[in-house]
Amino acid sequence: MSDNAVDTGRRQFLTGTASVLGGIGACFAAVPFIASFQPSEKAKAIGAPVEVDISKLESGQRIIAKWRGKPVWIVRRTPEMIEALKKPLAGQLRDPESKESEQPKYAQNEMRSKNPELLILVGICTHLGCSPTFLPSPDAAGVGENWRGGFFCPCHGSKFDLAGRVFTGVPAPTNLPVPPYKFLNDTRILIGEDDGGAA
Repeated sequence: MSDNAVDTGRRQFLTGTASVLGGIGACFAAVPFIASFQPSEKAKAIGAPVEVDISKLESGQRIIAKWRGKPVWIVRRTPEMIEALKKPLAGQLRDPESKESEQPKYAQNEMRSKNPELLILVGICTHLGCSPTFLPSPDAAGVGENWRGGFFCPCHGSKFDLAGRVFTGVPAPTNLPVPPYKFLNDTRILIGEDDGGAA
């Protein structure tokens, strides 16, 4: 055999070995890249359901929880607030039956809640994302006539009633969103998950 002769068996072995090692290396290089598509633990925690204690929430008051980086309002409505919501605001609400709004099925009613006494809303105006002011008093200044209490957005003047329903003639296009939620007991609410599972 000549010194210049090509050993095809050896060449095939070296080519195969290099291909296998290259493939293994590519797999190892792809693992961190593919793993980067998975949400981090911090991101998972931000989207996780939030448990809120409402034992100290008094009638007429609001507390603010945080879910998915957004403020979630929990309002304990007074009997007067509930009665005011039962009186129609003839033609003053853009979506009085919440047909165009974001809420679970169980909140598509005049109170927009499971329990008429408790209102749970994402506290971000549906116009440009400002946070409306809670003005529960019917005699609040600066919101106009026929105000029965609700939420007023100081950024561009959008108004919402005590069920988070938007008034007509304001920039906000839809009612305030109602997040999924469920009652764990009489004093604790889980926001971000209902009986159908997590949002």
